[in-house]
Order: sequence, then C-alpha cells, then structure tokens
Amino acid sequence: MAVVLRLRQEGAHGHRVYRVVAADKRFKRDGRFLEILGSYDPAIEKGNAQLDLAKVDAWISKGAQPTDTVKSLIKKARSAAAK
Repeated sequence: MAVVLRLRQEGAHGHRVYRVVAADKRFKRDGRFLEILGSYDPAIEKGNAQLDLAKVDAWISKGAQPTDTVKSLIKKARSAAAK
C-alpha cells in the first residue's frame, strides 16, 4: 500500500478549507483516508497551517510521500515551531 500525505478539500464553494491527511494513493482526493494530520486555511494570512509534526514524522518514517504542497506546508510549520 503506497501512502501519500495530501490535502483533502472541505468547506463551502468559495471558502475552501483543507485537511492534511495520510491516505492510500489509490483513494480519491476527498475519499477515504487513514489519519488526519492537520488543517490548512488559505484565507488566513499567517499561521494558516496547523500540523501535528509528530504524526507527520511518523508517517514519513514509514515511507509516506508528501505532495509538493504538503512539503511546503511542513517546511513552514517546522520554521514556525522553531521560533
């Protein structure tokens, strides 16, 4: 089973909110998932992503591959946590 860390679309049309989830690569974008790792709201200027970095690290250590967008969110969350 190939696991990916990706965004799952939620919210009303015009105000999308995203969840960062661990999901099997074969599942649909907004379909089943294995675990919720955080959330992302693009409408907020700063601090728009809340991630559980311990869960993210656990999934990556098990071989999960984050998408490019999730990689950038992880990078921002790590820099915010270091401050």
